[in-house]
Amino acid sequence: MRSFGRGSNSLKSTETMRLMLSVSCGIIFGLIIGISFPFSSLTKLNITSNIVSNFPIARDRNNVVSDQKPADPSIKIQNATDQLKIWVPSNPRGAERLPPGIVASESDYYPRRLWGKPSEDLQSKPKYLVTFTVGIKQKHNIDAAVKKFSDDFTILLFHYDGKTTEWDEFEWSKKAIHVSVRKQTKWWYAKRFLHPDIVAPYDYIFIWDEDLGVEHFDAKEYIKLVKKHGLEISQPGLDPRRGTTWQMTKRRGDREVHTTTEEKPGWCADPHLPPCAAFVEIMAPVFSRDAWRCVWYMIQNDLVHGWGLDFALRKCVDPAHKKIGVVDAQWIVHQGLPSLGNEGEAKDGKAPWKGVRDRCRKEWTMFQTRVANAEKAYFKSIGVDPSNLTSH
Repeated sequence: MRSFGRGSNSLKSTETMRLMLSVSCGIIFGLIIGISFPFSSLTKLNITSNIVSNFPIARDRNNVVSDQKPADPSIKIQNATDQLKIWVPSNPRGAERLPPGIVASESDYYPRRLWGKPSEDLQSKPKYLVTFTVGIKQKHNIDAAVKKFSDDFTILLFHYDGKTTEWDEFEWSKKAIHVSVRKQTKWWYAKRFLHPDIVAPYDYIFIWDEDLGVEHFDAKEYIKLVKKHGLEISQPGLDPRRGTTWQMTKRRGDREVHTTTEEKPGWCADPHLPPCAAFVEIMAPVFSRDAWRCVWYMIQNDLVHGWGLDFALRKCVDPAHKKIGVVDAQWIVHQGLPSLGNEGEAKDGKAPWKGVRDRCRKEWTMFQTRVANAEKAYFKSIGVDPSNLTSH
């Protein structure tokens, strides 16, 4: 009988050798593949992530089992960026992206130094503002008027003739604010240089013509009376001997202030409405800070003479027939000196002042029409018929 023991052992050895050879070939092949395709290429091909995504779980850096994908760092950066954005709706329009603590929504006419600490610039801050629209021909009249205002007033001159340095002979002029644009009216200046946020530091704003006689006027005493009687819009009484137009603005010698009057028959549809009440003229008005904020918005950009504005001032205070008045105890004279009117253009044989006067009348009509149309449109938008209502 043949023996198979040794033959069996030889067969097993041969198989073992083949297995080891196969494993060795596999390892060598794997190394070649690894060298040919570096890890970065696998990453670009998303092979690694695809393989990992096939497993139900993955281990994080702390070797803790997690069933969630790692957070995208770009999302965290985006969230942080959104949180650092500033948007403050209560800021002034256009400044919503600024932190409230840096917003300076108001300014002033206080001059600043070019040197030193900013906190030490202002030794005083005037509480009131007075403006005159002037030409050099009236400089001595303005000099007399300015001297009626104390250091508690900022003086602002609007020059319609372009002459400014000629005023340097007056010591006060060196401290005044001068704005010069040729052939413009005081309401043109007011709309462009007296924005409520610019004049906000001032309790009262005087917007006066250049042809006013002030022999019987004292600004400090005037302010006292305005505060005492609670007037938001006012003017000094006018000397009745100098051809005044309206009964309301004539000075009365028996009182400090008046707010109503009697006019010619048929002139006043209501005793609480202009020109019998709630009325001052535009030659020498004085506005409280709050009243001016409203009036400034009512001034039309293209209507520069202001005719008709005095009949609409009442819309800015309530009750107007009590808060608009004339100060009799401090009165002035309207001298009626030819000034800005002569800056017009002579045309068709007409004197320059006639063309200016024609423009004034046109503006009055246009302004009244605009106000009426604007009110009508507003009431219509809210479904109200004003003809069914009675209001003072």
